Amino acid sequence: MKLYAISDLHVGFEANRRLWATLSPHPGDWLILAGDLGETEEHLRFALGIATERFSRVLWVPGNHELWTMPGDTDTLRGEARYLRWVEVCREHGVVTPEDPYVVWPGDGPPCVLAPLFLLYDYSFRPDDIAEDHALAWARETGIECTDEVVLHPDPYPSRPAWCHARCAAARVRLDAIPADHGTILINHFPLRRELARLPAIPRFSIWCGTRLTESWHATYRARVVVSGHLHIRSTQWIDGVRFEEVSLGYPRQRSPDRDLEHYLREILPG
Repeated sequence: MKLYAISDLHVGFEANRRLWATLSPHPGDWLILAGDLGETEEHLRFALGIATERFSRVLWVPGNHELWTMPGDTDTLRGEARYLRWVEVCREHGVVTPEDPYVVWPGDGPPCVLAPLFLLYDYSFRPDDIAEDHALAWARETGIECTDEVVLHPDPYPSRPAWCHARCAAARVRLDAIPADHGTILINHFPLRRELARLPAIPRFSIWCGTRLTESWHATYRARVVVSGHLHIRSTQWIDGVRFEEVSLGYPRQRSPDRDLEHYLREILPG
């Protein structure tokens, strides 16, 4: 029995839809979908339908793309209401979300809780000498601005950082309740530590990549593995003896055309 992970399927791209449709059956195995499956309900249902057919259990966390409300869309749900709609769609498919009770990994080894998280970002992944109220201007100085600034609405919260802080506070309450003899697999679309948000081509994009509030969570919550996506830069890194996995598939131009989908499934457990 194995636990796999992948993120950033972006099935709005036809090439990615075709690739995702080739997913092989993994009877008995579990799969983490770590956000940015697509932008619409049709995208989400397509990705989940294939995943739940091929794996015995699936877990999902949202990325920023799932939260986009595009101008002219017939679906006008915004912010938290949009997120909760996707939670409903996941539950229709039997998929575990950040709003559901955490599940304990039934495989071999010490007890381990799988913790899907939805934490967002608060612009704190920036240099120490850049004030919070100058973070956006700092990024824009190099011509960088995330589409989220136009289409990711924080309703009913006053801002994306306020929504982020509320999500982090709620998650900590649940994580604090995990028995002390249980390890965790922490699952979030955005990386939990600032040094992981390294994007060589667009370094100041880091402000849209997470929050410093989570930088100690891997130690505090006894993580065996921390799973994230968002960066479109697949990697395995070790920090304080904990394995951090970035598991993005990414846009068609960002992957090798001669590699099949199985190459992009990252084994999380046993590891």
